[in-house]
Amino acid sequence: MRALAPVLGTGVLAGAAATSYAMWEARQYTLRRIDVPLLPAGMRPLRVLHLSDIHMTPGQKRKQEWLRGLASLEPDLVIDTGDNLAHRDAVPVVLDSLGALLDRPGVFVHGSNDYFEPGFRNPFSYLTPDTGKRYTQVPALPWGDLSAGMSGAGWLDLTNRTSALVVGETRISFAGVDDPHLEYDDLPAVAGPADPSADVRLAVAHAPYLRVLDQFAGDGYDAIIAGHTHGGQVCLPYLSHLQRPGRALATNCDLEPARARGLHRHPADSRPGDPGSAWMHVSAGLGTSPYARIRVACRPEATLLTLVPSPS
Repeated sequence: MRALAPVLGTGVLAGAAATSYAMWEARQYTLRRIDVPLLPAGMRPLRVLHLSDIHMTPGQKRKQEWLRGLASLEPDLVIDTGDNLAHRDAVPVVLDSLGALLDRPGVFVHGSNDYFEPGFRNPFSYLTPDTGKRYTQVPALPWGDLSAGMSGAGWLDLTNRTSALVVGETRISFAGVDDPHLEYDDLPAVAGPADPSADVRLAVAHAPYLRVLDQFAGDGYDAIIAGHTHGGQVCLPYLSHLQRPGRALATNCDLEPARARGLHRHPADSRPGDPGSAWMHVSAGLGTSPYARIRVACRPEATLLTLVPSPS
């Protein structure tokens, strides 16, 4: 037993170091920049700020300050794909942190963590197959106040509805659904061909479930914007480049881990111009559960998507 003591001690120290690193990384807020070639020829680029999975609590001052600073980007459009809340008193904090971004054109949908109060659960349970259990027998969060605050600022609520917006010279048609993770999405309500007269057609959902992606791509939307996955949150790192996002192990939905974050095509094997296909951007999000503020090889992020003309 005495011989095991150094081994056990080394293991404890290694575990503590790994946990400390994961807690540190969860606070390394990062802005990603990605070009998406989907505009008609000759149109000027459109800068779209994608926010997701903020999971805000009143005490997260560093996150609030960083989020407030994104207004300096002066995006043409803001898309918020939900899970903004992680505390019953977080609505005014979220709205204050969005700050001047609320003065820009914007659209939003909600996620499950906007609706229901978070609770302590095994932080690694998401690595196991989804049992279908949803934690809805808990106190509700004031999501209606969040909707009212965003809508009152002029942002479009895309909860199971279609809409349109003119941003500069660009006419954008939208479709959005309520949270697919809770099966709140009403796909028949937004079914049908995307508006062919629009310059850009964007679909928005919190969780990128395949049924939602399939319908939006099949209906002719140019891009689908989603979050929910946290990019895998705990990923296998590339030891030669620790700041590079690692390989996701899970997505907490039926999307495969290879597309857990970033810009991809849907279906995965499609190419631009293929009928029934679309771009898809999945954000790794800015937050975590307040009970498990850890990330590994998957820094919290917001993304500035620059929509540019498609190659002719």
